[in-house]
Order: sequence, then C-alpha cells, then structure tokens
Amino acid sequence: MKILIPESIHPQSLERLRAEHEVMFDPTLFTRRSELVAAARDAHALIVRNRTQVRDDLLDALGQCRAVGRLGVGLDNIDVPGCQARGIEVIPALGANARSVAEYVVTCAMLLLRYSHYSVSSALADGRWVRPTRPEGDEVAGRTLGLIGFGSIGQLTGRLASRLDMRVVAHDPSLRPGTSIDFECQMLPLDELLASSDVVSLHVPLMPETEGLINAERLAKMKPGAALINAARGGIVDEAALAQALSEGRLRAAAVDVFEHEPGPGSNVLPESKVWEGVPNLLLTPHIAGVTADSEQRVGELVSDRILEILKTH
Repeated sequence: MKILIPESIHPQSLERLRAEHEVMFDPTLFTRRSELVAAARDAHALIVRNRTQVRDDLLDALGQCRAVGRLGVGLDNIDVPGCQARGIEVIPALGANARSVAEYVVTCAMLLLRYSHYSVSSALADGRWVRPTRPEGDEVAGRTLGLIGFGSIGQLTGRLASRLDMRVVAHDPSLRPGTSIDFECQMLPLDELLASSDVVSLHVPLMPETEGLINAERLAKMKPGAALINAARGGIVDEAALAQALSEGRLRAAAVDVFEHEPGPGSNVLPESKVWEGVPNLLLTPHIAGVTADSEQRVGELVSDRILEILKTH
C-alpha cells in the first residue's frame, strides 16, 4: 500500500513505514499543491504536519485513503468532518509533545519573571556593562501561574510549575467533573484567574468559542505587571491589543510561539509581522514549543504505529 508524506518526518519513523509499505516522501511537496493532489489519488494513508491543508481538492483526491496522520496535535489544517464522512480516520499525536510544550511554558515563565528586557547581551558584547539601577526580576517560587485550558498539556505544565513551588490556578469549563489532579490546583472563573496570576499561559484549541478570547478587555483585567504566554494557537490572542499592552507597560512581558497568520506553503516570511515592531519585553518563537528531538521521535512513533495498524486491517 502507498503512504504519502509531503512534510518532514523523523527518519526512524520513515524507515519503519518503508519497511512495510511503498512510501512517497517529499518534505517540500506540500508547497506544490497540484503535484500533491495528483500524488494523493492512489494513497492509502497520508501523513502531514501543520502546513498541508487537508481539505477541498486534496480531500476529494483521497478516494483510497484510510487514515490521515497528523505529526502534532492541532487539527486546524484538516477538515475532520470531511475525513469522517469519507471513512478516513484522523490520527493526531495526542500527548506525544506535551512534555516539550510544558517545558517551554515553564522556561518562559522563569525568563519573563526574571528579566524585564532582552537586549542586554548585545550591549555586553559591545563592551557596555548594563545593569539596572535597582534589583529587578522575580523568582517563580510563590508566584501564581494561571492556566487557561486544563487538558493534558495544561495539567503537565501545572505539575512542573508546582514542583518549582509556584501556585497553580486554572480555568477550563470543559473539564470533566471528578478529574483526578495529583498536585494542588485551584479552579477559578476566567476573570478571577486573570486578575490573580503573575503568569497566564494558554492551553486551549482555536475554535469559535476561543477565537479572540484574550482581547483588549481581558488583557486589561490581567494583574498589572503580569506576563502572558501563548504556545497554543494564534487567533486566541488579539495581537494588536497585546502589543499595545506591552508598549504601555501594563504587562511585564509576553512570549508568543503561535500567530494569527503564519507562513503558507513555500514561504518563510511571517505575514503582518509589523504589529510586533518596537514592542518591548517580547519573546517571539516560530511555532516550536512542542518541537524537540525527543518529542519528534515520540510523535513519529505514535503516528507510524497507528498508520501501520490501520493498513494491516485493509
């Protein structure tokens, strides 16, 4: 059977798939839509990351496909109902990159609380000894981490933070009653969480209910001098409102790993990036919170295992 992989995959997983099936692997194929659609017509499985749009013409071409593997968690780029209607199982790598995201968030929390600016290294390299006139920065111990969304990644993030003696609070209306939590965490209404947290971290998917969730009104409700971390999905935060809050000094700092408009196929340019120009106390990373060598191997193994299992039954 044929497995089509138009984006990168861990080499070990690629070899496992090749050992049992015909594999068409081209990590740049997602940038050439017409070629991708043509290659998909006789594919029995498709494995993608987040830049291949599995919808419309590509979905129509997957007439023989039985499974779409997603090398990650978010399904924004996949028409899940369309796949289900065609009998195609969608396989996200749930949990495989949770540790990497959680460590990213905790690392950012420590960094954002400790320093109020990130330009010191260039000054030192130029021979200037730049130190604040008074001590600044806080330890994370005793500070409050507010988690908006309390699924597997949010809970792991809270667990790691609690081991650093942070107070952890969370907000998640969809949390099942009776969910077992093995560390101390207080569930709060959203506005109360925003007002009491030194660091707010987002762990919700992008959907109609969460689009623009952190807007100017809610940013104004955050504790003065607090920090915001978004390693969930772009579109959850109003980027212009966040830039203004940082520029006016109402927030201490922010770390943004995901953006409302990210580069499309074949592009390495972040669209509409001027919103961030000149904004102080801002750490920007290119959607890599969940990407480490460790997580990539786990993600590849999980998706490959499931794809091989499904193809054995067809």
